[in-house]
Amino acid sequence: MGTVFSFDVRGGEPDAVRAALEEAVAGLHRADEVFSTYREDSQVTRLARGELTVAECDPEVAEVLELAEEAERVSDGWFSPRYEGRLDPTGIVKGWAVERAARLLAAAGATGVNVNGGGDVQLLGAPGEDRPWRVGVADPLRPGGLAAVVSSAGAQQLSVATSGTAERGAHIVDPRTGRSAVTDLLAVTVVTPSLTWGDCWATAAFAMGSREGLAWLESLPDVEALLITAGDEVRWTGGLAERLG
Repeated sequence: MGTVFSFDVRGGEPDAVRAALEEAVAGLHRADEVFSTYREDSQVTRLARGELTVAECDPEVAEVLELAEEAERVSDGWFSPRYEGRLDPTGIVKGWAVERAARLLAAAGATGVNVNGGGDVQLLGAPGEDRPWRVGVADPLRPGGLAAVVSSAGAQQLSVATSGTAERGAHIVDPRTGRSAVTDLLAVTVVTPSLTWGDCWATAAFAMGSREGLAWLESLPDVEALLITAGDEVRWTGGLAERLG
């Protein structure tokens, strides 16, 4: 998946949590092997070439493709599991894989789980009694600065996902043109329970632009967001303030 992953795991029986952590790490490596579009022998690459059918792939492939189709439907096509006419579900794979890893650790008994995949974070439980997880949102206009801090207070699960051009340049594609998305935005951060969806929604909203993207995000249940434009304008959804702290 071409990024760095980190884990912060609290509580639970040490041996069980350690075993789950090893399984979670192995699962991330396996996801890269199966879904990478840069590997000629990955199942997704072979599926795109017509060498495999979905039924011949690991069950996770069908699961991810179904989720991607749902994301495309909800976003009215602004999220797409295709690139230049070829199958490419990478826009959903990282969020899905991180969320799956976090849930594996929680199922093993961990009381607080924080899994970070390249800056996109899935949070479950809490790091301690009366202590929420807190996630900084990078300011794309001020390197090293923070635009906001998201708190998980009152939530047993929360995710924070950001799409933008600050670190990777113009890598987000407008699925309607097949070219780099040209918008007034520098970054979109989405706060929602599931990182699988948060990652998709941040990408889709970025491609839409600040006005349409904000209106669409406001229409989604259990979704809050922060949008930063190239003109240093900050826009946010109505309930975001309750998630800051």
